[in-house]
Amino acid sequence: MKVLVATQKPFSAAAVKGIKDIIEQNGHECVLLEKYAEQADFVAAVADVNAIIIRSDKVTAEVLEAAKNLKIVVRAGAGFDNVDLEAATAHNVVVMNTPGQNSNAVAELALGLMVFMARTQFTPATGSELQGKRLGVQAYGNVGRLVGQKAKALGMEISALDPFLTDEQIVAGGADPVHSVEELYGASDYLSIHIPALPATIKSIGYDLITRMPKGATLINTARKEVIDEEGLYKALEERQDLKYVSDVMPDNYDVLREKFGLRVFATPKKMGAQTAEANMNAGLAAARQICDFFATGNTRFQVNK
Repeated sequence: MKVLVATQKPFSAAAVKGIKDIIEQNGHECVLLEKYAEQADFVAAVADVNAIIIRSDKVTAEVLEAAKNLKIVVRAGAGFDNVDLEAATAHNVVVMNTPGQNSNAVAELALGLMVFMARTQFTPATGSELQGKRLGVQAYGNVGRLVGQKAKALGMEISALDPFLTDEQIVAGGADPVHSVEELYGASDYLSIHIPALPATIKSIGYDLITRMPKGATLINTARKEVIDEEGLYKALEERQDLKYVSDVMPDNYDVLREKFGLRVFATPKKMGAQTAEANMNAGLAAARQICDFFATGNTRFQVNK
């Protein structure tokens, strides 16, 4: 089988070597498409491949139509909104992610962004401490649970909302369960977002929720920019001069937000939650192993387009 590793933002050299070793040791061929300039380059490269490993690369209906021999796509990471799942299903292509492999990297970044904002973006101005503050975690999965556990070690109180977990599971993960987004936002000095970008969640966080937050609160987004209603965010920050927003995903209106609200807003230039050597390696190797296991045994454990 021919496996394409298609990455505009490449894996580390060590991760690429590990991916190739796994694929070739299992009797398959590995080819690379790195730092490609146009989506058309990706489309052209898939003509004869049986499997694809991607990062933030877009597997569109056009890619799937061009990949006549394609059986499986693995997104090296947790999110998979860059893959057209409906088109993949229509082409009988299995789509998987690699849950948990980037979780620690994203969790550490979320904590780092909290400290960064609490200390007024490391300017000489007087900041505040995280100890004793309440952190709300929206979605208590692999990343959210790690954020809560690390924050608890800093002396924070943790609340979590996750409709897919029982109260007992949330408590076992070290957090106090809450049962509505209104309750979560209303009680959180810091609120860390970990929901996916789905039709039900896109633009779900806006003015009404943000303005429920206590005085001096900070909203932290290391999930997807699409879950934020950016007009509502602007209105909330304009009305509430005490609120702050920090994100690993730059809003479309970031220049306006930064000019208007200064040190109350910050976004990283590019999404960097998974940009650590360890996460890079973990996700890439997991993707390679999942593809080899799929071809050897038919294992679809992490399929997301069932």
